Amino acid sequence: MPFSHLTRTVVFACLFATLPGIANADWFEQERAIMGTSITAEVWDNNQQHAQLCIQKVMTEMHRIDSLMSPFHEDTPLAKINREAGQHPVKTPAELFALIKRSFIFSRLSHGAFDISFASAGYLYDYRKKIKPTDDQLKHVIIDYRQIALDDARQTIKFNKPGMRLDLGGIAKGYAVDNSIKILQQCGIKHARVSAGGDSRLLGDRHGRPWIIGIRNPRKAEGTVLALPLSDIAISTSGDYERYFVKDGERYSHILNPRTGKSAKGLWSVTIIGPNATTTDALSTTLFVLGVKKGIQLVDKMKDIDAVMIDNKGIIHYSQGLTPPGQ
Repeated sequence: MPFSHLTRTVVFACLFATLPGIANADWFEQERAIMGTSITAEVWDNNQQHAQLCIQKVMTEMHRIDSLMSPFHEDTPLAKINREAGQHPVKTPAELFALIKRSFIFSRLSHGAFDISFASAGYLYDYRKKIKPTDDQLKHVIIDYRQIALDDARQTIKFNKPGMRLDLGGIAKGYAVDNSIKILQQCGIKHARVSAGGDSRLLGDRHGRPWIIGIRNPRKAEGTVLALPLSDIAISTSGDYERYFVKDGERYSHILNPRTGKSAKGLWSVTIIGPNATTTDALSTTLFVLGVKKGIQLVDKMKDIDAVMIDNKGIIHYSQGLTPPGQ
């Protein structure tokens, strides 16, 4: 049953206390480290060999997406774009070209709050070594999706301004999750969960009950602030606790404001619920940059999309389609 038919009521709960165990012989789960994050696939199947085969197809797909869209491996098509598109048009695989083009939908929708060229500044940060760019460095950075020239006929990409870089970290994992759910459906699976970091999509329910998906407490690694009963839907969370460092009392997270090239402020986390993970992935990043007021306004205009936003004072904000606990 879709979330929109579940009375859209937020339920407080502890995730570890409410999720059924994996001891049931009909549930099969694997976790791998791919795409720079934890990938989890959990399926319901009466045949263990078939279940493992279907899960392996998911992991293979995750590796395929990583080999196509990672900016960190020199031999990927995206890495080639980053190296060469400032000098000449770069022929791009159709799938990658289509996702970059799709990202522009969210850029236009948010007036640039979502922008895959944030990487033009993002590469200047080193979260392990606690290094951030200087204001002078950021003055010379170009973050503007409108400077990415797409040639549909030739399937090429060129940067109108040299020095630009792309990173699909705000949309590629959600896309990979959606692809994985399609693979499981083709495999005959009817109940499943696929997660890539903070992006998840649920296929069906948890065999007769809703999945209980917890929203992490942004300031307590092992805690959850609330849990949501969901079925047949996608959910993504972006938070300033994923990749960050603290320097001189200030937190620098990996979610950058494209207008400044600096870490977006004002929120601890954003959770988006919607029909597919590509959309929820992109919107969770978008709303983190927009902030509570503009973010809620945007979501309330969208069909079948809801949001839970936790601001930097720990206050939880809900979109119109959600009813806060106790109301």
